[in-house]
Amino acid sequence: MKYNILLIIILILIIGCSSSRRVIKNVFSNDETALIMNADSLKPMRVYKINNKNDSLLLRMKSHDVKPNQKDPVLQNFVKRLYATVKDSMSMGVGIAAPQVGILKNIIWVQRFDKENFPFEVYLNPKIRSYSDKTQTVKEGCLSIPDRTETLNSRSFSITIEYDTLKDEHKSETITGFTSVIFQHEIDHLNGILYLDHLQKDLKNTKP
Repeated sequence: MKYNILLIIILILIIGCSSSRRVIKNVFSNDETALIMNADSLKPMRVYKINNKNDSLLLRMKSHDVKPNQKDPVLQNFVKRLYATVKDSMSMGVGIAAPQVGILKNIIWVQRFDKENFPFEVYLNPKIRSYSDKTQTVKEGCLSIPDRTETLNSRSFSITIEYDTLKDEHKSETITGFTSVIFQHEIDHLNGILYLDHLQKDLKNTKP
């Protein structure tokens, strides 16, 4: 009897520990894997554009979390190719999100203008946990919306984010200024939102 009670307690503890950590299936679809692995890590990927109907449909879809894994060759190749894309002379962006190259995963690259030498950094599963009431007026463009820029008045000046690193470290930090706008812009992409959606809200708010 005592043995059975002890066994039940141990099972409860095991279940409790395992359920406290979010389980993420790091599975790229066959199509995504083929797209990622059709070239080496230095090859930029095609940027999806809203003026293409099929591209536009994908850009409006929500992405999914990934499990950080330095031994996953598909994930590693994708992260490097996504970086090659944002650094490509034909793109010249300050940030990029995975959906912009046809991969519905929560991965972004952001240029950190708030750090010395303005490095590009990669973020897995980024989430914005809080927005400041203070806003800023900024001019935004997007690699997926060619030949167009617009001024937005609704971006928060400061945000607090949580994210995972490729080394499977979970971190949080507060980001301000223009760099926070890049994060807001790229994380929007992960939720199927484009900066033009904010422009529509700004226009509605300014109407008498």
